[in-house]
Amino acid sequence: MKAYQPIVGEIVRKAGAKSVLDLPSGHGWLRAQLPDTSVSIDGIDLYEAKPEGYRNFLNHDLDLAWPGSLAQYDAVVSCEGLEHISSPGLFFSSARDHLNPGGTLVITTPNTWHMASRLKYLTRGFFPGFPSLAGKIKKGSHMHIMPWSWPHLYLHLSLAGFEQIELYPCFGDDRTSIIDRAFASILRSNPKKKARKASTEEERRYWEIAASDASMLSRRLVVSAKKPA
Repeated sequence: MKAYQPIVGEIVRKAGAKSVLDLPSGHGWLRAQLPDTSVSIDGIDLYEAKPEGYRNFLNHDLDLAWPGSLAQYDAVVSCEGLEHISSPGLFFSSARDHLNPGGTLVITTPNTWHMASRLKYLTRGFFPGFPSLAGKIKKGSHMHIMPWSWPHLYLHLSLAGFEQIELYPCFGDDRTSIIDRAFASILRSNPKKKARKASTEEERRYWEIAASDASMLSRRLVVSAKKPA
């Protein structure tokens, strides 16, 4: 089990969602996290077949507009998919359009603010898992093409009209080295300073999250956001 999976399941359960869209759905691990049969899960994936226990399923490229035949959902879950998508604005607006008022969007993706990720970018110019794709570009494949951090996700979710954007700690069995913590302690001083000087509660909360271990030391981002009710 991946470290983010039980966290995602808990977010959806706490939201009280009874209808969920899972994309890309993969092999359908979300069903095991939501065993209540009163919760209906639909799936979308470009490569996989309909997972067991899912209500409806579509093969579809998430870089394209979502099918108009999709219903409205209490929750939309997208785990380990956003880094493959070249049109995040379309993705987030589509998620918003297919959520019920007050519905929850849950995203997981690699965290490029992780200390080791920053160091690799500094020395090589590429984040871990996001190599140069020169000569290997193939549209619709499993390429990692869009790196994300807490500020990037917050920006795109806000632009798409989402509110109550939250970041959850996700460490699992990851070991955080003394060097990672030392670098993080230096780098978190700036967002802490900005949090103290924030003029609104929203701005203060944003910078506090930016300075958190979840933002700087976790290899995986787990973020939720709400469609306004």
